Amino acid sequence: MDERQFLQQLSEHEGILFKICRLYRDTPEDREDLFQEIVYQLWKSLPGYEARSKFSTWIYKIALSTALVHFRRRRPAIVYMPALPEVPAQMEENRLLELLAPLDAADKALMALYLEDLSYAEIAEITGITENNVGVRLNRIRARIKKHVNSTSWKN
Repeated sequence: MDERQFLQQLSEHEGILFKICRLYRDTPEDREDLFQEIVYQLWKSLPGYEARSKFSTWIYKIALSTALVHFRRRRPAIVYMPALPEVPAQMEENRLLELLAPLDAADKALMALYLEDLSYAEIAEITGITENNVGVRLNRIRARIKKHVNSTSWKN
């Protein structure tokens, strides 16, 4: 894959990178830094891409790995917004981010992939854990989130 093809693929899948950056970073500046680091790591890893899996799967794998390494290196302070934005779609996204905030980095990664409607098999391939373990962990995470939602003011 040459540079032009890489940039085209990156453009087609940039939504993946934006979602991961938003999930693991709180400020626009930190998101931009992480985005640049992910793109760099993707480019650096491109010679190792063997097309045995979908390109999007490979992007997720590299992006999540980079985000997790970045996350461990630098623990960001969690900043809560004083008020929810007025845009309904943004409100729902912020609710989701707030629910995912207490999760550890690995659980956030699993939920991000799950929310992208990836199959357990695809999630297992990206994360390197078994498909069965993906199911077990996702069930536990969803149960914790549900318990949290039921115990807070998120009820409608």
